[in-house]
Amino acid sequence: MNLDLTDDQIALRDGIRSLLAGRFGADRIRAGFDRALFAELAEAGVFSLIADGFTWSDAVIVFEQLGEACVPGPLVGSFLVGDGRITGVVERAAGESHVTVEHLDMLDALVVIDGPGMATLDATTISGPTSDWPLDPLTPVTRVALPAGLEASGADAAEWMRRGAVLTAAFALGMAQRLTESSVAYAKERNQFDRPIGSFQAIKHVLADMAVRVEIGRAAVYAAGAYLDAPELESGEPGGLARAVSVAKVMAGEAAVRNGKDAVQVHGGMGFTWEVDVHLYLKRAWVLETHFGGVDAHCDALVALI
Repeated sequence: MNLDLTDDQIALRDGIRSLLAGRFGADRIRAGFDRALFAELAEAGVFSLIADGFTWSDAVIVFEQLGEACVPGPLVGSFLVGDGRITGVVERAAGESHVTVEHLDMLDALVVIDGPGMATLDATTISGPTSDWPLDPLTPVTRVALPAGLEASGADAAEWMRRGAVLTAAFALGMAQRLTESSVAYAKERNQFDRPIGSFQAIKHVLADMAVRVEIGRAAVYAAGAYLDAPELESGEPGGLARAVSVAKVMAGEAAVRNGKDAVQVHGGMGFTWEVDVHLYLKRAWVLETHFGGVDAHCDALVALI
């Protein structure tokens, strides 16, 4: 399996990176998700990649760049639906009547994944109390009661979960990469005892560990994207797709969370302040750990495949 980017994929990566740098700077990101942001991403073709002839491997590259910029919003659900609606996704546990929905005020539709089936709701018809203190300040959450008698059927929820997990992992990978880059840059600039803190062995070890996590996570995420594009690989390695998806979700998620914690430490006292973006990445990483199967669920799935 060759995971090197093609010339076209490099151009795609550089193009989306340039777009995000030019139109979605720190101030725009901190303003939160809104319909204007969604419209700009949609105009750029972010949510129609598959319909436009791109591959899942290409989508992984795009979501990696979205993660680097920490773009807020229900991006994965809107991508999976691909019909121009702002769509959220929530997993419903057996017997659960209430769920926590992100960005409810902005949603057109809400996909409820319930076991092997799915149901789509008109998001404008549901409501509930919104948390005053969400874990991620750029991801507002609302507790809503699902309609009585809601039945999920007719769709392959497993396929949605696989694809959503890979895109979420790609986003987490991008965050881990940006956290590494910002930490390296800060370590070169911040002086202590008349020397850049990056010259100290302890900081070097932390930065090296961050970089290694990114590279391992990237290999896992790119491999999962390749599996989504080539289901025939499954015939030669039964369970290979499921394994690749779970490995990507676990490794990229771990890279984002651990790099977020390490970045806080590298930035020292500044790392704990609102002004530095590190906390936004760490909090988003914690939130994404629960999306499309939590870490424990994917680890259990990997154990079952061994």
